[in-house]
Amino acid sequence: MGMKLGISTYSFVRAIQGGTMSVLDIFDFAKENGAVHVEVVPIGFSLTDPEVLNAIVRKSNSTGVAISNYAVGGNLLQPNEEAFEKELKRLEGEVDIARQLGVTRMRHDIAWRAPAETTSSQFEADFPRLVDGCQRVADYAAQYGIVTSIENHGFHVQASDRVLRIVEAVGRPNFRTTLDTGNFLVIDEDPAVIVPRHLPFASMVHLKDFYYRKFSWQPSRGWGRTAGGRYYRGSIFGCGDLDTMAVLRALRDADYDGFVSIEFEGIEDPHVGTLQSLENAQAIWTAVKEEAGIR
Repeated sequence: MGMKLGISTYSFVRAIQGGTMSVLDIFDFAKENGAVHVEVVPIGFSLTDPEVLNAIVRKSNSTGVAISNYAVGGNLLQPNEEAFEKELKRLEGEVDIARQLGVTRMRHDIAWRAPAETTSSQFEADFPRLVDGCQRVADYAAQYGIVTSIENHGFHVQASDRVLRIVEAVGRPNFRTTLDTGNFLVIDEDPAVIVPRHLPFASMVHLKDFYYRKFSWQPSRGWGRTAGGRYYRGSIFGCGDLDTMAVLRALRDADYDGFVSIEFEGIEDPHVGTLQSLENAQAIWTAVKEEAGIR
């Protein structure tokens, strides 16, 4: 029994955008530090460039570090039918890139609205369009054996019940969730409670941790506002306010043995933050196995 622990390239987005690190360097970092896979999130680089795509595949092969998932943006809430069809075509192109990477998993975003517009009534109005779009992308991906998924983020489709409603309504065996263990906190849900409910639907898991606070004043940079008006800031995994032991116990109890990515969003240097997150995740995983008598 064992989760496949790896790294999301998103953990190094500041280094990539700052020109101090390339996506290829992340594979070396992963290999040096015991991570068995890299999740590719094309921010700071583009896989529409065949040279970049082919270089990533070669680097994966030469290091022996697998490519686990391809995670891209998307928004099915377009102003008209023509724009909606154009976005679907673009997402199908991203599926083609996932196939060229050799992955069997692809996460795509589906919706963005300003926080004030993320009401229950607006979600109900948007629901048929979101389901239709997800079905069509999943059906296109099925010919390549690729599982598509949505992630619990972006406020509009972040609450646990909204995510599961979409997955169940889409009703495709190759459509699931990329389960981010931290993002529920951003809409003031307790990950320790929600993660076990979502694991049966997960094709991929992100390990993330946050500081979670209630301030009567505006804190310094790095803090975001939750849906309920509290504040959150990314932390090294295991150092924030999430019950990370409970989260990893949930993975243990579900016998989850799929890909798990460290997704570090803290203000620390990404090398330090990602490495310490990896080390803490490994230590906590060992502890929760030992308490269950699992070797």
